[in-house]
Amino acid sequence: MDVKLFTVEEANGMLPDLIADLKVLQKLADDIEEKQRELLRAKARQRSSGASDGEDPFFEAESMIDFLKMEGELLVGNFARKGVQLKMIHPGLIDFPAMIDGENVLLCWREGEERVMHYHTWHDGFQGRKPLA
Repeated sequence: MDVKLFTVEEANGMLPDLIADLKVLQKLADDIEEKQRELLRAKARQRSSGASDGEDPFFEAESMIDFLKMEGELLVGNFARKGVQLKMIHPGLIDFPAMIDGENVLLCWREGEERVMHYHTWHDGFQGRKPLA
């Protein structure tokens, strides 16, 4: 599979749409976490009450969480389909494969930055970020 290479201008041009997609994904991730916490509390309440009528009272909540997780996987996949690498959801961290001075690198954007201003090698990762010239 060929890797799409981005220029800094292309990466920065994609950022507004990617940031919008990231915000949707962040909200979804937060919703999943909250629903999982609610489910755990409900299960703990049921265990402490000892009540059980044979039916699974958590089927609907568990199904909703599974559905939201599938939706999240699709959203994450959208980043890959655009040729970028979503490294983190919270805080947002997106890498764009690129070529600088004949070397394969990743242009790196972190949530809160106005534009792509750094890059790193494929092996160095975020800690090896260097400013773009």
